[in-house]
Amino acid sequence: MAQKSRLHQRLDKAIAAAPDQLQSAGLRAQRAVLQARHGQLKAARHELTALHQLAFQHPHPHLGAWLHLAEGLMSYFTDFSGGAYEKLMRARAIAQLAGLAEVEALATAWLAHLAYVRHDIDGLVAHAQACRALAGADQHAAQSRLAIALGLAHHFAGRVDLTQPWYAKARQHALAEGDDATQSALMYNMAEMRTAHVRRDALSHPTKPVPELLLSADSIERYDEAVGGSAMSELTPILRAQIQTVRGDYAAACELYERHLPQAISCGLARLGSSMLADLAWCRVQMGQRELALQQARESELELDPACDVDDRAATHSRLAQVYQELGDAEAAARHAASAAAEWAELERQQRHWVESLQAAGLARP
Repeated sequence: MAQKSRLHQRLDKAIAAAPDQLQSAGLRAQRAVLQARHGQLKAARHELTALHQLAFQHPHPHLGAWLHLAEGLMSYFTDFSGGAYEKLMRARAIAQLAGLAEVEALATAWLAHLAYVRHDIDGLVAHAQACRALAGADQHAAQSRLAIALGLAHHFAGRVDLTQPWYAKARQHALAEGDDATQSALMYNMAEMRTAHVRRDALSHPTKPVPELLLSADSIERYDEAVGGSAMSELTPILRAQIQTVRGDYAAACELYERHLPQAISCGLARLGSSMLADLAWCRVQMGQRELALQQARESELELDPACDVDDRAATHSRLAQVYQELGDAEAAARHAASAAAEWAELERQQRHWVESLQAAGLARP
């Protein structure tokens, strides 16, 4: 796929004009990070391998910091797991010692993002405050990444009214940088959070009208195609399947889950497996495939990880309660309904805590 990102084109020009090998190498590491964020992991790995060889022959903290940052993001975009944390911490430590403010701020912004992904509000607050102290107004990559993390944090906390200024700030810095990958990530994350809220409402109030969400998924796919791909490309079909389930287009949702869920799980999203399998079981029930529905409901129960996010646990139990009710297993339905009620209550408690923590840290608004 031809790379069309504006930031990539700018990095290419900067690399060609770099006055020495060290500056060129740092810019090449930044380009590898961008390739990873566009989902071009093979190209990024090829570039990083060459840079590791160069660093072995000519060690320098500037290149070392960028390489640790790049490897951290490679780990994250390869399987969306927490394996990136130690590499990003190392990148920040090297950058701090070497006085590399740009790398230190960017690594700290990504650490804030990872803290959000782990639902670690204390870590998110600490890294966000540190990043705000480090990042200048012209450090667009760090500013946009932190703004996305804080927008998502307020979205999770149920304060949708406080998300828009953060998302607007992320968009402003991404545009200034010419960073189409961040624009794509922002579009995906906003659509994913909106879908999660609509799905939650649909589980609680099945007769409530569902707003149009498919246009968001269509926009993400068209944008990614225009700018050279995205690391989120494996996730967009799953988002579309969730939307189709909420809309009641069960055949379309089932087809998408069957085609894309195994790949998404293999890419490190096993924590979402139980919730998606419960949705798939619900689709099967609605399509009259009761035996398959029962099999996938049981599989969802087996895959449900107590350590996964509370909103995913709550949604899984709510959906399984509906599935078992339809299948005539009143005991299982009641058990999951009780578990769902407890998890939704815990989510509300966590949301209150997040709002209080973000406000106390001065992070309610940009």
